[in-house]
Amino acid sequence: MKSVYYYGPGDLRLEHVDKPQIGGDEVLVRVRACAVCGTDLRINKFGHFKIPAGAKRVLGHELAGEIAAVGESVEGYSVGDRVAIPPNVGCGSCEMCISGFNQMCPDYEAFGVSWDGGFQEYVRIPASAVARGNVVKLPDRLSFVEAAICEPFSCTYNSWRLLRTSPGDTVLIIGAGPIGACHVMVNRLAGAAKIIVADVSDTRLKEIAGLGADIVVNSAGSDLAEAVAKETSGRGCDVVITACSVPEVQAQALGLAAVHGRINFFGGMPSGKENVTLNTNLIHYKELVVLGTTGSTLSDFHKSIEIAASGRVNLGALATGRFSIGQTADAFAYAASGSGMKAVVVMEGA
Repeated sequence: MKSVYYYGPGDLRLEHVDKPQIGGDEVLVRVRACAVCGTDLRINKFGHFKIPAGAKRVLGHELAGEIAAVGESVEGYSVGDRVAIPPNVGCGSCEMCISGFNQMCPDYEAFGVSWDGGFQEYVRIPASAVARGNVVKLPDRLSFVEAAICEPFSCTYNSWRLLRTSPGDTVLIIGAGPIGACHVMVNRLAGAAKIIVADVSDTRLKEIAGLGADIVVNSAGSDLAEAVAKETSGRGCDVVITACSVPEVQAQALGLAAVHGRINFFGGMPSGKENVTLNTNLIHYKELVVLGTTGSTLSDFHKSIEIAASGRVNLGALATGRFSIGQTADAFAYAASGSGMKAVVVMEGA
């Protein structure tokens, strides 16, 4: 089979290897679609602490496919089942796992990070992932590409679950990439009356305007605070989401929120830029709620699958670049260029 291995920063290699062998308590999935995530780009540029120097790894954690083989002791799955694979597998016994927050487990494993992921034709699903619910069956009406993109959508669902956008809210999303687009979709479903999206790329802003944003602002050429004041009659936004990894944006977000506004620092900061100076008087006197979210729970993932299958969001529209397994390096370059939304590696026959 074909597999694309990461050997180190900037070093992706297409190789022909044997199909994985599975144990009696494991599952083999034929990958049909795997999308490129910002995390994949960061690993390819900087590496990852879970990938030791000298090791090789198949990246890709936004994946969907069909079951090709089932171990003899596995119950509830059959060859041919269409499935998606939530990437984060908790230990199953720590406080976070018991509470349902598998993505917060201190000893987590993850496809495309500590385990081989989806940029290959077949992926082995270890026993712990099978046992802990990380093989999710798909409704027939959901395509493999849409199912792969349910992973980033589930992360924005997690954000909404804590922000609780309500009908009538004005929402500001800073960052018009694929994650920003997912935030637009989930907040539109939640009943937001107006969604403002800011970015420095006219290309991305044009894309996101067609995906449900009401107002787009190029914050490189316009004053974002002035634009928000104009669109909210000086009140500010009920919800502000920083869907980018820019320290100055987090600092600015407090001033763009309305009294009693809710702010989600969704994008994590690069190493060395974690310490952001905030005007905490704005939090105090405006009674702001400032929170962070990371990843998604298995429950978030299941809910996202249900939403996508309902037809109320069009995740397939985010797949603006589709590539073959042999073009995975091109998919990474497309994703890094910002010229479209999601780059998706789609296997032959999918």
